[in-house]
Amino acid sequence: MILCDPAAERAVLAGICSYGETTYLDIADIVQETSFTVDSNAIIYKCLKSICEKEHRPTIDIASIYSVAQELGFSHILSKKEEVQHLKAILDFPVSTENIRKFAAKIRKLEIARLLHKELETAKEKLLDVTGSEPISSILGVAEDTIFDFASKLSDTENNPISIGHNINEYVQFLEENKVDQVGISTGFPIYDQAIGGGLRKGTVNVIAARPKTGKTLLADNMGFYIANKLKLPVLNMDTEMTKEDHINRILAMMTEIEINSIETGKFGESNDQKTKIYDAVKELEKTKLYYKCIAGKPFDEQLSIMRRWLVKDVGLNPDGTAKDCVIFYDYLKLMDTQGMSQDLKEYQLLGFMMTSLHNFAIKYKVPILSFIQLNRDGISKESTDTASGSDRIIWLCSNFTIFKRKSDEEIAEDGSKSGNRKLVPLISRHGGGLDDNDYINCNMKGWCAKITEGKTKLELSSGKNTEKDGFIVDENNEENQISFT
Repeated sequence: MILCDPAAERAVLAGICSYGETTYLDIADIVQETSFTVDSNAIIYKCLKSICEKEHRPTIDIASIYSVAQELGFSHILSKKEEVQHLKAILDFPVSTENIRKFAAKIRKLEIARLLHKELETAKEKLLDVTGSEPISSILGVAEDTIFDFASKLSDTENNPISIGHNINEYVQFLEENKVDQVGISTGFPIYDQAIGGGLRKGTVNVIAARPKTGKTLLADNMGFYIANKLKLPVLNMDTEMTKEDHINRILAMMTEIEINSIETGKFGESNDQKTKIYDAVKELEKTKLYYKCIAGKPFDEQLSIMRRWLVKDVGLNPDGTAKDCVIFYDYLKLMDTQGMSQDLKEYQLLGFMMTSLHNFAIKYKVPILSFIQLNRDGISKESTDTASGSDRIIWLCSNFTIFKRKSDEEIAEDGSKSGNRKLVPLISRHGGGLDDNDYINCNMKGWCAKITEGKTKLELSSGKNTEKDGFIVDENNEENQISFT
């Protein structure tokens, strides 16, 4: 295996010797000791690194190298005749400053190739353990995970802190010249978008918690269809429970306001009007980039591989490796089986690890994820973060946390029956202002046609009612009813 360039290694070392600390700092973010394939070159680089970081010299001579080598315990190696000649050859090697970083980049790329070759050899060994009972996606995941996990290790190439003021003028000008209505992707629920900080932002995990059978899957379908249809963005629905046909029936019902049962049974065909609406909706739905994947029973690593594959194949990546605009709905965060659970590793810990992986995935690909979780039994009566079922890490790592629940009879009576039967309660938000205490967003769910619409907030309704109670109507044409203020 060739994958090395001793001449480039020598040029980098010669450049540091000739130009000292300035050149070292220029290439320190690219190369490291492991970048050198010749053992003596790696030792010399370690000595040069020590000199530049401690003594800040403009140039480095052979005596300084030998002195540091003795401190580091390498003098017995560099004192050999062939190594002495090698070191003198490096000091005499001519190299210009503008080429040193190019040589550094070259040996770093060769190092990456060597490391990747090693990782692929490991993947080949893993493939030998395949029994044939695994799903194809799991087998492909061995190779895919190796490549993408390896790439993630290389993504952070900037190790040095930078000034907050660096390029700030260009950044502010960019904001001025590229105005947007809101920072994130709209869900079709404008009050909710505003409460969480301007929609679903890139690189965030947004969490909505609900009790079972409250309508969280319907909420995912309503938001997902809006993003795919109105905003023309790719949307992936990762579902742990429902089938593709279930989602199709619900979305068609939502679009046409035809009863789900009529669609599922095919009875819509008995009405020409309903039949026309359904087939018009089908044509509209076919144009969207709305994707579905059942992940029931799949290990979490495989679920991440599915999301990653979708980003690469159907969404596309930017030159920097981040995803183009899209949204992933994850319905919902839970353990698929008891694998991995033991007395030492509890369910809440495994859920915490899953949330951490989801959070890291969102940040790496700059993709917004809207994840649903279950509320525990305390969520029936309480509206606080401790009602989240599973792990505190879900709350720690999410960008915002919202409760979706049924309204009580008292709340329906107070807000009015037309204000809806569900509510969204944004409790925490890293970017948005949320809502005032004891406030919530009214939502109306029409389960028969799988449609959820957003209404006003509780305080908006209350304020409107107060205005009506405090005011009074007068006949402007009747002088007896005219009121004057003195």
